[in-house]
Amino acid sequence: MTDVVSVESNLDIRATYLSAEELKLAASLLFQAYHDDPVFLEIFNSKKEGYEQRLRASIREELSAFWQAKQPMVGLFLGDSMVGVACLNSPDDSVGSNRFWHWRLKMLLTAGYFSTKQMIEKEQNVIAAVPLKKFHMLSFIAIHPLHQHHGFGQYLMAAVDTVLKEHSDSEGVAVYATSGKFKAFFEDSNYEFIKEVSVGKVSGALMVHYRDK
Repeated sequence: MTDVVSVESNLDIRATYLSAEELKLAASLLFQAYHDDPVFLEIFNSKKEGYEQRLRASIREELSAFWQAKQPMVGLFLGDSMVGVACLNSPDDSVGSNRFWHWRLKMLLTAGYFSTKQMIEKEQNVIAAVPLKKFHMLSFIAIHPLHQHHGFGQYLMAAVDTVLKEHSDSEGVAVYATSGKFKAFFEDSNYEFIKEVSVGKVSGALMVHYRDK
């Protein structure tokens, strides 16, 4: 694995790009983090039997699509343990249709037509509201529940900022925050609130971190 960012700490903390062998671990961590996310509760119909299976399938197929499209996926490690993960869509226009056709087919087979349609609409609505032409989209970010509120989130955001700096054509990083605590977290990481964006019956904050001039 390639180091993404060095961390000044007495702890053995490192941020690296994920390897293929680490995708299952990342999927498990993201499932825990997004299990009660308002958007996913709505999209995958948490009141209907099979919610957890549909959510797991979505996360698994998302990570597979990220890997095949060679999109940046960063893991934060404490020693040998993964304590955080962040997945970004790069500003490379070639990702678009090729990723979507593969992803749509897999999602239709695993999560169903309605959930797939909702996921596509969510992505389209959020991206359309971003006031940038070329940018990274922070699609997933999570810290393991046992390691939250210990500053690991800021280490992970430093790694995300390093990914941005490595891509000179990207104007910034956009993220869709679905709760007040996430909005406050991103504000602390120099993300600016842009507007509220509705996904179904759920409203969230679109936020952008601009590249330093």
